[in-house]
Amino acid sequence: MAALLLGAVMLVLQLQLVPSRPAMPGAEPSQQELVRKAATFQEEIRDGAAPNGSVQQLPQTIIIGVRKGGTRALLEMLSLHPDVAAAENEVHFFDWEEHYSQGLDWYLSQMPFSAPQQLTVEKTPAYFTSPKVPERVHSMNPSIRLLLILRDPSERVLSDYTQVFYNHVQKHKPYPSIEEFLVRDGRLNVDYKALNRSLYHVHMQNWLRFFPLRRIHIVDGDRLIRDPFPEIQKVERFLMLSPQINASNFYFNKTKGFYCLRDGGRDRCLHESKGRAHPQIDPKLLNKLHEYFHEPNKKFFELVGRTFDWH
Repeated sequence: MAALLLGAVMLVLQLQLVPSRPAMPGAEPSQQELVRKAATFQEEIRDGAAPNGSVQQLPQTIIIGVRKGGTRALLEMLSLHPDVAAAENEVHFFDWEEHYSQGLDWYLSQMPFSAPQQLTVEKTPAYFTSPKVPERVHSMNPSIRLLLILRDPSERVLSDYTQVFYNHVQKHKPYPSIEEFLVRDGRLNVDYKALNRSLYHVHMQNWLRFFPLRRIHIVDGDRLIRDPFPEIQKVERFLMLSPQINASNFYFNKTKGFYCLRDGGRDRCLHESKGRAHPQIDPKLLNKLHEYFHEPNKKFFELVGRTFDWH
């Protein structure tokens, strides 16, 4: 009987929560309505909690990006904290219409079971560069804490290309050289999507329309690679977590060339797809990249009130 009642509640909530045309302006529920229904929904599903008292909760923190900025490393490091429960996969709720149209009940079903004191975290790097996402996240929870990890924009472009290149190699498919993407008619190809993803100030402006800067913590991805512990300490403070992650949780793996994690006597490194060598690129073309991002970087620094050690 309890199961039937729970199913009925979920069905009713799904009908209420899912907008018929989420992509159209004015068709989505009001912010107050979504917040109220999200809170009500979580209360009503507590009857379906796991035997140990854990429940699925909507995330209180989202790693919003950026793609190839170090989001997986950040999530793995943050997961060292006992009060963090992280979703294993990229959920793509706010940026994929086929997911968003299923409503908050579907989103909740993608979250891990967690204890009441734990912080639920999900990461989807595409959120940062997706125009619709900031408003949708704000409608769910205007007080949510957001994590954004960024790297040198030029390096991020090369990493972006490298990932797609290796995906094609694994499928035994040919893929053009990076020069073919970066150069068109003798000039830098500004229509290349990887370049657009590195225009941080453009995307940040969109997020700041809905969230004050104090709600967005920017992690220096380049520093996280070189010396992860100080960056993770800053994240702990931003999320108001007790300081549980220690320097001893990190060790440099000389074979892989980057830091790995030590958790309760168990060592683990990121997947072999992480930290791949970038393709060789003509120094003149690399300089063009640096020049292209010079002004956009200055705009971003002014926007967030801090600088980064980028070219």
